[in-house]
Amino acid sequence: MKKKDVKYFEELLSNRLQELLSQADHTVSGMTEQKENFPDPTDRATLESDRNFMLRIRDREHKLIKKIKKALERIENGTFGVCESCGEEISNQRLKARPVTTQCIECKTKEEAFEKALGL
Repeated sequence: MKKKDVKYFEELLSNRLQELLSQADHTVSGMTEQKENFPDPTDRATLESDRNFMLRIRDREHKLIKKIKKALERIENGTFGVCESCGEEISNQRLKARPVTTQCIECKTKEEAFEKALGL
């Protein structure tokens, strides 16, 4: 992979990581603020439902943060953009679509077909 491409992905991943961490801090501070007492149970239920939805989103983002950190580690050790399954270079087009990927499209397609056949 060319140095300019590596630099592009490093900046892309770093910016996305900062954005996700900032959102996580905002969510935590928003959840610790004092909430009003709701005389109507429906209003309280709506608040709880919204809160649970936000927590599910943040959980998914937490998983993405871990993947981004691993991708940044691969950039540092020079293995970013190399398929972990076959050792071939992952196309820039695939990396632009999913910069945290660890497999080329062919290996990922095979893996998904295998999982589908097993019913996973």
